[in-house]
Amino acid sequence: MHDFAFVFAGFLVGLVVGLTGVGGGSLMTPLLIFGFGVKPYLAIGTDLLFAAATKFGGSLGLARSRAIDWPVVGLLSAGSIPAALLTIFVLHRVGPASPAAQSLMTTTLGAALLLTAAATLYKAVRSKHVPTRADATQLAAATRPRHWSQPVLFGALIGALVSLSSVGAGAIGVTVLMLLYPALPLPRIIAADIAYAVPLTLVAGLGHASIGSVDWSLLATLLAGSLPGIWLGSRLVRSAPDRLIRSLLSLLLAYAGARLIAL
Repeated sequence: MHDFAFVFAGFLVGLVVGLTGVGGGSLMTPLLIFGFGVKPYLAIGTDLLFAAATKFGGSLGLARSRAIDWPVVGLLSAGSIPAALLTIFVLHRVGPASPAAQSLMTTTLGAALLLTAAATLYKAVRSKHVPTRADATQLAAATRPRHWSQPVLFGALIGALVSLSSVGAGAIGVTVLMLLYPALPLPRIIAADIAYAVPLTLVAGLGHASIGSVDWSLLATLLAGSLPGIWLGSRLVRSAPDRLIRSLLSLLLAYAGARLIAL
């Protein structure tokens, strides 16, 4: 019965991810902590590999359709992956189950959820002003940041945030890309965000696995529900009230973030 509840939770999170593109971590991690009483360090570590697996399938399809701007992905990854490795090293030295690490993770998770709530609301309001297509010449110019260090620096911040909380590579990543690459069409922003999140969450997730912060049986159960959920959500997305869903989702994330900070 408990396994069915995890499968159903995975299905619901996958459905919302398919409908909105908001990262599963911002939904799954607080659900595991508050709904199922999973320890924060296990919820975060398990969810990182959950996110890597769910986004890998999406990135394959995007790569085949040539929707991913790899220079954007490369600059973000150049900052996020080293930051993730450094964060995991610090957690390993401190001990992921120690009171200090648990407190840092829950506080960081709460702050990340509040940021994700704001980013989700921002995207719901701002996305109508972002271009939806561009020709080859416009794309070449749109993928060049003002300075190469900007996406590397923001990538490093997101890498540390994701490694500590499993949250940040979704709505926060999309918002950062919208700010750094304002001329890049929204579908390509989302594609770049999904693509760079795969190596980031995989590296951070494997790092957590190496220090014992992953529940493998829980991961398999969640994926059994989420993959059909994402498939269904991606097919319902055209008929769903996107702005309403994102606005309600931002309120839910803000509530969960405030509750975690208050722990």
